[in-house]
Amino acid sequence: MSASEGYKRPAVAGSGTIACGLAAISTATAGTVLLLARSDASAWRAEEEAVAACGKIEDADPTKLRVTTDPSDLADCDLVVEAVLEDVEVKSRLIASLGGAAEGADLATSTSSLSIAELGRRSGHPRRVFGLHVFNPVARMKLVELCFPDQAADGLRERALSWCAALGKTAVEVPDQAGFVVNRLLFPYLFDAVRLLESTGMSAGEVDSCMTLGAGHPMGPLALLDFIGLDVAEAIGATLQEDSGEAAHRPPGLLARMVEEGKLGRKSGAGFYEYD
Repeated sequence: MSASEGYKRPAVAGSGTIACGLAAISTATAGTVLLLARSDASAWRAEEEAVAACGKIEDADPTKLRVTTDPSDLADCDLVVEAVLEDVEVKSRLIASLGGAAEGADLATSTSSLSIAELGRRSGHPRRVFGLHVFNPVARMKLVELCFPDQAADGLRERALSWCAALGKTAVEVPDQAGFVVNRLLFPYLFDAVRLLESTGMSAGEVDSCMTLGAGHPMGPLALLDFIGLDVAEAIGATLQEDSGEAAHRPPGLLARMVEEGKLGRKSGAGFYEYD
């Protein structure tokens, strides 16, 4: 496989929104795209979501999408991207398994906060693993944060960059630090909005209106937290704070309490706002 060709037989392991979006957009450039789900139930849901996502992406082709629950089906893939829970143990075990199932593939992680070098070391595939942080919604967000550890195999960087370009994404190489660039800068702002909400008694709508109308942001910080998922935000913040030691990265108490109450944002129907 030439480095300039990118990837022609990609697979995505996961059944969430990021995994389905990445699988859908990949059908625009690949022959076949595999989507690996954990169970038949999650495979059915993932196929439905990925096919729907294809309808929103120019040149995407749902007939190129194949959903499976059998890791051995990935044997001929040239790229496998894990897109599961933001947990170092979960991701490391999955990457280890994927590396064994697809022995000739590069291995990407969609992590938004964990160390790429550590995931490579824990998985046993340090030369094959790189960071591919895409943003939600995958079809619309142009940025991809790419992170390559020092141990990365020859040609891996060129293949990854070529693939991102083929997908119509702007790839920026970022350092291997918790949160990379976007989340390291973004989450102190989001968490400050939660603290301000709690200390002032303002409503979520009032805080968000100040930032959308006054600062020109497309979405207010509290609505964005609901979109991300409050449990995901809490996990990212904990990782950032552990790495940086900065108080600004620590998840606010209000956010932690909401997670305990099951108020996770859009996906649970309630967060800083209520959803149908």
